[in-house]
Amino acid sequence: MLTDKRIGVLMGGISAEREVSLRSGSAIYNALKSLGYNAVSIDVGSDICDVLDKGKIEAAFLALHGGYGEDGSIQGMLEVLGIPYTGSGVLASALAMDKETSKKVFLYHGIPVPPFVVFTREHRAKSIEFTLPWVIKPATEGSSVGVSIARDKGNFEKALETAFSYGSRVIVEKYIQGQEIHIGILNGKVLGGVEVRPSLEFYNYEAKYTAGLTEYILPPEIAPETYERSKMTALSAHIALGCRGATRVDLRLNAEGEPYVLEVNTIPGMTETSLLPKIAGLAGFDFPGLIEEMLKGIFDEGK
Repeated sequence: MLTDKRIGVLMGGISAEREVSLRSGSAIYNALKSLGYNAVSIDVGSDICDVLDKGKIEAAFLALHGGYGEDGSIQGMLEVLGIPYTGSGVLASALAMDKETSKKVFLYHGIPVPPFVVFTREHRAKSIEFTLPWVIKPATEGSSVGVSIARDKGNFEKALETAFSYGSRVIVEKYIQGQEIHIGILNGKVLGGVEVRPSLEFYNYEAKYTAGLTEYILPPEIAPETYERSKMTALSAHIALGCRGATRVDLRLNAEGEPYVLEVNTIPGMTETSLLPKIAGLAGFDFPGLIEEMLKGIFDEGK
């Protein structure tokens, strides 16, 4: 029985999303305990291998956001240790975390993404062929960390500097003016979607994790055919990267209702304001039920 296994909920870490990770991890840990699982919460540090060994951890529930939690590093370590874990494997995690690489994979598979160009510290004099506004974001951060919108060229350099403070590569992409839709996927099936309407300029870190700053529309207020196209586009993105378990695919719709993939989140947030639990609720899962399905998935898929 799964309730007999010792489950380590891995959270915290050292990324820019540490605080959100701790909140997600605590919620997951509490849900597992409420269901009778033998769960232990683990704040991940440099001694993680020893902690897992001494704690006799038999399976890992990953609640690490950003950094080595989502880029395949922790997944690779768990593979070596022979500990099954929730979510996507090493390669899919690394691809999804790198916005430049994932966009190229999507384009190869014919999945629409906003027009974009990649800046590096060494090559910053590139021409941008698409019109303003532009979205400037680090290539390898999540939760909208370091993201800005440049509506004129005057604030572009400042936005670029902000993004570069989080890494050596920066994505500049065309801002798609339209509704923002997030699609939840669980164990290979689409759960549904949510439309987000932030009161701030865009769905940034503050809007994501501060209660009351964003309106959530479940299901999205879009035409049925647009909703179906969005769900199929999201599932295609999930499959193209080779993802497993639970993911959340972020999309924007243009004026014609055509969906563009922004990114795939391989370890979606599980806080009180997070989107995947809201989407799962619409599909009939309460929070503990969603957590249990995610945990069952690692054994069903033979990871």
